[in-house]
Amino acid sequence: MTPAARLSAAIEILGDLITRRRPAGDAIKDWGLAHRFAGSGDRAALSGLVFDTLRRRASCAYVMGSEEPRALLLGMLATVRGQDVEAIAKLCDGARFAPAPLTEDERARLAAPNLDGAAPWVRGDYPQWLDGELKAVFGEDRVEEAAALSARAPLDMRVNTLKAKPEDVSAELAHLSPEPGRWSPLALRIQLGADGKQPPLTSEPAFAKGEIEVQDEGSQIAAILAAPVPGSQVLDLCAGAGGKTLELAALMDNKGQLYAHDSDVRRLKPIHERLQRAGVRNVQIRAPRGPVDVLADLENLMDLVLVDAPCTGTGTWRRNPDAKWRVRPGALAERTAEQAAILEQATRFVRPGGRLAYVTCSLLEAENAAQIRALLAKRPDFSVIPATETVLALGSRGLALREAALDLPEGLLLTPRRTGTDGFFISVMKRAG
Repeated sequence: MTPAARLSAAIEILGDLITRRRPAGDAIKDWGLAHRFAGSGDRAALSGLVFDTLRRRASCAYVMGSEEPRALLLGMLATVRGQDVEAIAKLCDGARFAPAPLTEDERARLAAPNLDGAAPWVRGDYPQWLDGELKAVFGEDRVEEAAALSARAPLDMRVNTLKAKPEDVSAELAHLSPEPGRWSPLALRIQLGADGKQPPLTSEPAFAKGEIEVQDEGSQIAAILAAPVPGSQVLDLCAGAGGKTLELAALMDNKGQLYAHDSDVRRLKPIHERLQRAGVRNVQIRAPRGPVDVLADLENLMDLVLVDAPCTGTGTWRRNPDAKWRVRPGALAERTAEQAAILEQATRFVRPGGRLAYVTCSLLEAENAAQIRALLAKRPDFSVIPATETVLALGSRGLALREAALDLPEGLLLTPRRTGTDGFFISVMKRAG
């Protein structure tokens, strides 16, 4: 496909996902199935065009004075990729498979794109209804925090210490130029090129042997700060596909007992193969079975309960830029109700003197600090362990992380701007002995 044809296709795909309010990945996949002539390079280029536009959708619309897919793509070429008006005009020459020629208004806007007078949600590229939520957390810094969420994310890996050492894996993957993580001693990071294309990591021998898992450094930090102890009893209450379960098992050195549960058995499907590949032996999967309380025997016995709570995912917008335009106020209310119920359920299993770790990949007060305050009001036998203590699990890096992150009375908030990770809220509480 020519660059002009790719631009036309991207306009078509963007229109489909906006009209039907569907994930970008689904729209791109369906387009590819309907246009078999497009090669892998074409599909990668289309993904880049669409995702770059979604990252900056609000500011592109402001620059172009239109929310139409064509306007958004053209605005992205000028503001994100830095193409001048003549370069864009060459793509839009009206030839076969090319977009129609630029109008005089489009030329004028593309020649001098600017955000003068734009509202915070436009400059930060996030939905207007979330402005108050982000202001409550970041104040006047919300534009810069949100802008960092609009950048491309690197590819982070966690080294599985049950199988390998970070330095050995780094040498094995030297052809991908991995860098050590800034905070997590288990992390390796691959910086992506200008096209954002990720290497086929799952085809690497290190992956096949279970030596690495794809996992954001922020997610790794959350499990480390929960501080599972080898030989202890741990419950991962919202285990899902098992990303943090695998890390907890490695941190426990396969010693003790780790229980993995999720309210939706379908989310647990990938965990079985992942545990086997990672060489994990201390995990017992407790899948839901109708009305049966499969966790009843764990009540008041756990040294640690981890709640990786379902949330709006606002902290992962770098990786899922389409998600921020699909989230609605009703979804936030639904998630906060679900989180409160899960947190209350989790307290059942924490033994006296045990710990409860609450984690979200959200930046919103309602899903984070407010949930902790509400729980503590109902359960005065629980108290927050200050970040000055929890960060010590990271060794010498811990105090620097606390300085970089947003240290709240209820927990620690990581953000792309502050810590270079996805957005994560981490609160560790202790039950009175």
